[in-house]
Amino acid sequence: KTMLSRCAFNAAHRAMALHSQGQASRSLIPATTIMTQSPQTTCSSYFYSSISATDVAERTKRLLDAKAQSGLTYDDLASKLGVTNTYAAQLLFGQAKLTKDTAAKLQEALPAASQDDIQEIQSNYPMRSFDEDILKEPNVYRTYEAITHYGEAIKSIINEQCGDGIMSAIDFYCDVGTTTGKHGEKRVVITFNGKYLSHLEQKIDNNTAKSPRD
Repeated sequence: KTMLSRCAFNAAHRAMALHSQGQASRSLIPATTIMTQSPQTTCSSYFYSSISATDVAERTKRLLDAKAQSGLTYDDLASKLGVTNTYAAQLLFGQAKLTKDTAAKLQEALPAASQDDIQEIQSNYPMRSFDEDILKEPNVYRTYEAITHYGEAIKSIINEQCGDGIMSAIDFYCDVGTTTGKHGEKRVVITFNGKYLSHLEQKIDNNTAKSPRD
């Protein structure tokens, strides 16, 4: 994991926090002051890269503000874009790449979003990553805990039903919804729908890029 990916995530997370607190008029703190637990991972606005964590954070905040002005929920936005609700959120957070067709729908759905911001998330390749500090957030931690606690059981069932392989997180759909329990309580439903990928037997005849032998 690079310092860049950690800083970009921290900056975007900061933007989301400021937006959620309704601090629309408050400017973002410089990325140089955003730090993780270790002093060695201090984040800077300037990297040996073309990506600025500060720019990502500010763009995320502007897009979240545009969503708030539209009055749309993530389900509403997802319906207008034709994507899952989590993917709609990922686009605003800079964690997914916007396609040309979807860009036009996003601009129509969020008229307050600038053309420059829409163009940016369409043109740039996202830095998909996460910072370990997000696991301190109870909502995220409990989801992580559920997956890890049931991890071995999930793996065993995938193996039994599909074979020796994994669930892809690339050819993948994630959707978050709710249902009502038998006692009238609201319950959260998270669906992971990933393509099954089988581990390959590495047969010599199928290896098209053999290593040289001196």
